[in-house]
Amino acid sequence: MKELIEKYFEFDKYNTDFKTEILAGLTTFMTMAYIIFVNPQILSQAGMDFGAVMVATCLASAIATLIMGLYAKYPFALAPGMGLNAYFTYGVCLGMGIDWRVALGAVFISGVLFVILTLTKVRSWIFNAIPNAIKYGTAAGIGLFIAFIGLKNAGIIVSSKATYVTLGNLLEPYPLLAMFGIFLTSILVSRNVIGGILLGIIITSLIGMLLGISPFPSGIISMPPSIEPTFLKLDILGALNLGLLTIVMAFFFVDLFDTLGTLSALASQAGYLKDGKLPRLEKALMADSTGTVIGSLLGTSTVTTYIESASGIALGGRTGLVAVVVSILFLLALFFYPVVKAIPPYATASALVIVGALMMKAIKVIDWDDYTEAIPAFITLLTIPLTFSIATGLALGFITYPILKVATGRWREVHWLVYLLAIIFALRFIYLGNS
Repeated sequence: MKELIEKYFEFDKYNTDFKTEILAGLTTFMTMAYIIFVNPQILSQAGMDFGAVMVATCLASAIATLIMGLYAKYPFALAPGMGLNAYFTYGVCLGMGIDWRVALGAVFISGVLFVILTLTKVRSWIFNAIPNAIKYGTAAGIGLFIAFIGLKNAGIIVSSKATYVTLGNLLEPYPLLAMFGIFLTSILVSRNVIGGILLGIIITSLIGMLLGISPFPSGIISMPPSIEPTFLKLDILGALNLGLLTIVMAFFFVDLFDTLGTLSALASQAGYLKDGKLPRLEKALMADSTGTVIGSLLGTSTVTTYIESASGIALGGRTGLVAVVVSILFLLALFFYPVVKAIPPYATASALVIVGALMMKAIKVIDWDDYTEAIPAFITLLTIPLTFSIATGLALGFITYPILKVATGRWREVHWLVYLLAIIFALRFIYLGNS
């Protein structure tokens, strides 16, 4: 059996062994396990059942990561994406008043689009057609978006009639503990502590429990809660409404940018690139695509490849066995529901803020000396958090970009697809407004 596994994953080719691959898998899981706590907390605010979302999160992550490991044979792990889960709840469900079942339908449709475009090998072509200003402006904007949500949920930032937002009372228990968690997690991440974000959440939670601010878990291990409240509850027909076109496109494009960008970064780190191209790219994209479809059926937002996979690669993980280990650990996490349920929102605020900060590094790739690139990127990254909508920020970026290029006589630099999308988004605003 051992020899078959070594042969299937080509241990000799990648100069690795069982110990290295298993440790790399454990490390990757530790760095991204915070999603097990954070995702149910975010999606439950849209009206979804907390326990069912936790199960859907673990199952969708396990299935998608297993496909990546066994089919694409890469040490990349997948889970519901940060930013898209926040957009799902705050932008779509709470912001636009759309039922979470319809929102899941939109995620399903975007996932089906991913699968079709991956099978036809069009997905990479679309990615290359989109301007870097939009790609990186979106990434940075989502970083600001989720960090703002983390600060808001913790009471560090509160609403104000005079200035819209202002600083909350930092001496109250929740904001005070959230600030502690943010500083602690920042230190752990800065010192490259493995699983720093997860440790920050756990330590902050324990301190809050010891101080009596939040209750201890009722237990450690239990049978997983029922997934029935979210399983197959998506409303696909409702999501086909014309007014949801921008939402579907937002889920689609953000996952497209995120996945291909993440895959490129991870492949470069692991030394997989050959002449700048990733072998078996379509298989890796298929794992991501099917993960989104399966996740929507189970009851969670868009599933995507996690940059945290870099931690396992840094320890020497090079084959799909790393992903298989991560998949198994996600399944084992199903039985720790009492612990997940007991984690308070002030503890997970640190994860939102720190992940948001990490996403901001995308702005260094933007060409700030070229105003026809810089201004659309800035409008995109600014309007995503200010409108609480990734779709709106994307739309405004796509509209602004070709207008500036045409006005400066550089219309040939714009791909025809960008012109088409700009027209579609403009017509949506004209006929449907911000609904």
